[in-house]
Amino acid sequence: MASIQKNSVAVIGLGYVGLPLSQLFLQNGFIVHGIDINQKKLESIEKGESLFPDVDSGFLQTCIREQKFSLFQDGEGAAGTEAVLICVPTPLTGTGEPDLSYVNSAVDLILPHIREGQLIVLESTSFPGTTEELILPKLEKRGFRPGENLYLAYSPERIDPGSKIPLENIPKVVGGITPSCLQKAKDLYERIFVAVHPVSSTRAAEMTKILENTQRFINISFINDFALLCEKMGIDVYEVIDAAATKPYGFTRYLPGAGIGGHCIPIDPLYLSWKAKQYDHETPFIHFADRINKKMPAYIAEKVLRLLAETGGSAGKKILVAGVAYKKDIDDVRESAGVEVIRRLMEKGAAVDYFDPLVPELTVGGKVLRSADDPLSGYDLAVVITEHSVMDREKISAAAKQVIFPESYFLPWTRETDGRGGNK
Repeated sequence: MASIQKNSVAVIGLGYVGLPLSQLFLQNGFIVHGIDINQKKLESIEKGESLFPDVDSGFLQTCIREQKFSLFQDGEGAAGTEAVLICVPTPLTGTGEPDLSYVNSAVDLILPHIREGQLIVLESTSFPGTTEELILPKLEKRGFRPGENLYLAYSPERIDPGSKIPLENIPKVVGGITPSCLQKAKDLYERIFVAVHPVSSTRAAEMTKILENTQRFINISFINDFALLCEKMGIDVYEVIDAAATKPYGFTRYLPGAGIGGHCIPIDPLYLSWKAKQYDHETPFIHFADRINKKMPAYIAEKVLRLLAETGGSAGKKILVAGVAYKKDIDDVRESAGVEVIRRLMEKGAAVDYFDPLVPELTVGGKVLRSADDPLSGYDLAVVITEHSVMDREKISAAAKQVIFPESYFLPWTRETDGRGGNK
């Protein structure tokens, strides 16, 4: 039986959450075992290929050479580490219900290698009760007693890809199955984070992350719906927002856009809504926000086609969609509004190219697309969805006869804009 190695962690899932977290532990002198079932991803990390903007690939390569960072494709990497951190995706099923298959698989992968005294922490976002109802029974079935011979906790990831805020400066919320589990997790995270905020239970910690993302989801969806109304009424929504923002209290500035993307904000509220049904509780705000969010890409696509119709129709016209990542300055296209705009335009028979320097290839409706070559030219209309820092407005404007920037989605169309933008 392997002994527990102090200052060592195993991180399961080396994606947008797990890899930056691994890097932070390495920067603080920990030995890290990175576990991922994707062999190609492991090979990319070993080669020093840049996977995410928040990760220093050269630093990780150095740690691999110095045997501080080891990569595993199986659960053996969890053996003997002080803690095991689960950072795997929690998407939705095809019917819109929580899909915890990745969490289940991760736990099953490490179970044969778990030892007494280890700390197990789930960081993946999920509904309240996941740690207690899914992970705890699996551990108890193997004879572990959390709080006595093993420690189990939940600490929601708060990664903001592309953010300038250092990960270690984002307070870490932690909840444990028992007080001793909480203390064990608190002791671990206090070694790498500036602040740790303990809560009374894993359920409270799980609900904390759901609240954060649901509140943002509802607020952005509301401002999108508000913008649609302002457009119908002939009112400049940006002028209204600017005026409201002069109030020094009680108003938070949100800007409308093409729709909320990513793996967290549009997904997590639906986890809460699903769980609420078990308590016979309706969540109408979430359902309304989800409906508004899903209709925004269709609205943008319809506006593009309407503008082309005003100049003779879309037949034979070339459209450019600029920026398909769900957020500025990253390459993640999960739940991207830009991808949905392309899909809807293609369904209408439009000739569509896309340009995104961070996303060289994209699959839409089973068709593989490649980012248009720069310099761009010859387009009848360009619509900017996600405006990366490396994208040049003047080049995009010169590439098309008509251009829709984010700040003009909800205004009568004009080629000249004043630089205002929306949430991404």
